[in-house]
Amino acid sequence: MRSSRYPQHCKMPVRVGVIGVGYLGIHHARVYHELDEAELVGVADLDASRAGEVAQKYSTRAFNDYRDLLPLVDAVSLVTPTLSHRDIGLECLRAGCDLLVEKPIATDLNEADELIGEAERTDRILQVGHLERFNPVVIEAERLIKSPVFFESERLSPFLGRGTDVDVTLDLMIHDIDIILSLCHGRVSEVRAVGASVLSENLDVSKAWIEMDNGIRALVTAGRLSPTKRRTLRVFQHTGFIHIDYQEMEVRYHWRQPDGRIMHDVIRPEKTEPLKNEIRDFLRCVSTRSEPRVSGKDAREALRVALEISRRIKEEV
Repeated sequence: MRSSRYPQHCKMPVRVGVIGVGYLGIHHARVYHELDEAELVGVADLDASRAGEVAQKYSTRAFNDYRDLLPLVDAVSLVTPTLSHRDIGLECLRAGCDLLVEKPIATDLNEADELIGEAERTDRILQVGHLERFNPVVIEAERLIKSPVFFESERLSPFLGRGTDVDVTLDLMIHDIDIILSLCHGRVSEVRAVGASVLSENLDVSKAWIEMDNGIRALVTAGRLSPTKRRTLRVFQHTGFIHIDYQEMEVRYHWRQPDGRIMHDVIRPEKTEPLKNEIRDFLRCVSTRSEPRVSGKDAREALRVALEISRRIKEEV
């Protein structure tokens, strides 16, 4: 059981800060500002004007140096480029802050292990921002998935120039890797992959064939060169299949009855914001000292598979 900076019976909002308020970090600041469970103490960014702009918008303080923010908060969202996750994350944990770090957890497994180890040593919450775990369609589909044998995912986006500091395997594909690993309860035993760098110095397209030690297989596709955005996951099992459309926020379920009849249902769960669901869960973990839905170890395994896919592709180039 992890200890908190404030009494567990205390109903006061969790004091939080956001480090990095770029494209995604500003939404962390917005959500904290909107939630009664949180008090947004401040935002930090190397771009002082950006920090000031976001701070003014959400009625909080701006910090140019995140180290000045850490003594004032109980928990932090770290939404900076992946290359900085290890160094800043370690400082947050050592300062006694619980940490929600955006995915991927780090650039390599050694850095991930350092963050996981430091969270354990300091008795801090370490949650990783694999956002799709909190998507209502994934949560709805989980109850339908009984005995999967094959997964097929597609995650395609236009080229926006954002996220190109890492391979598409770490930028986009890692979302689906994490979801599949969480649903199949197996460990990856074999990977085959193809891909290419096209408009950036890193991989922009990737397709991987993944085999698990429990016999489940997956075909995972990711790219950032598509004219349109596409986010789907299909799950095949012996009695039917499930089609998840993240953008349309719907689950299509086809199954065979014992008498041979084929049935079909379309499920549209209540639309809620995955980021808000994720941050609410983080705040719950901070307040109750409980394990997060996406732990550092979960994120490390997704990172391990994504890095292996990248390695296999680059070996063939």
